[in-house]
Amino acid sequence: MYADDLRCARDEQRELLAQRPMRPRLDDVEAEISYLTIRALRPRTVLEIGSARGWSTTWLLRALHDNDDGGVLHTFDLTDDAVHTVPRFLAGDRWRFTRGDVRRGTLPEDPGFVLVDAAHTARFARWYTTALFERLRPGAAVAVHDVFHGRRPWPVSEGAVVLGWLRRHGIGHLTASPAADPDTHDRLVGLKQKLHLAAPVHAAATGNPMLFFRYL
Repeated sequence: MYADDLRCARDEQRELLAQRPMRPRLDDVEAEISYLTIRALRPRTVLEIGSARGWSTTWLLRALHDNDDGGVLHTFDLTDDAVHTVPRFLAGDRWRFTRGDVRRGTLPEDPGFVLVDAAHTARFARWYTTALFERLRPGAAVAVHDVFHGRRPWPVSEGAVVLGWLRRHGIGHLTASPAADPDTHDRLVGLKQKLHLAAPVHAAATGNPMLFFRYL
């Protein structure tokens, strides 16, 4: 349904990366799943915790731009590097950036999509699974980065806390990590090849360690 839009988004992101020093940490598969999720769910509010130089930010903003229905992205980060790299035409009136610790900020009401890529510690995960995930409305989608670098996260880690929270709430998850779920990874790679979307946008990050789920 969104293959042509995704193709355009990939081309535009590739061009953006050639112009600006963004140092991507989100790889192509993770970025594309995030983009397509926002396109499909059309959330009015998107929350991003951790933006670094804005690579994930631009993907989220591009999805909101392509939806063209007034959705807004709220980003929290300890540094404002993304402010200097995100193009103005993408930011427009659809981006709200807050510099500082999100734990001391005011979270937006009812985010329909949440991306977490900040302090990768069990302590921080215990905070956001309680302060944020417990407040989500049914149907909200969530992406947590750096969970599945291996087959499973370390016992005392951010990923372990998130997986424990999901188990207690009876919620499943998706990952394209070749280490954790090679079958899903291979199917997605095959689909990308079939749709002529396999050429890399960037190769600075690989491994697809992100975890996705929808709150029930």
